[in-house]
Amino acid sequence: MRKSLLIPVIAFALAGIVGTASASDDEMKIDAPQDQWLTVAQIAEKFTSQGYDVRQVKAKKAAYEVYAIDKDGRRIETYVHPVTGEPLKREREDD
Repeated sequence: MRKSLLIPVIAFALAGIVGTASASDDEMKIDAPQDQWLTVAQIAEKFTSQGYDVRQVKAKKAAYEVYAIDKDGRRIETYVHPVTGEPLKREREDD
């Protein structure tokens, strides 16, 4: 009996997690043609000039995702507007 209750509970929990991820993706939809996007090198240079140690820049569907180390040695993950290079959403991982 417990197994039959556990499966729906897990499925419901996973659906909530997936739904949350989709909502944040929807918030960052940017309708900019890719020929107007800055290059990966330009995004990396912008962050490097601000004192970040850029580890990786990924092009996503609607934005760039930048992984870097800030001047205090903390890892950051930032979503960046592909045309302006401005941060849209920043997450910092405190060690």
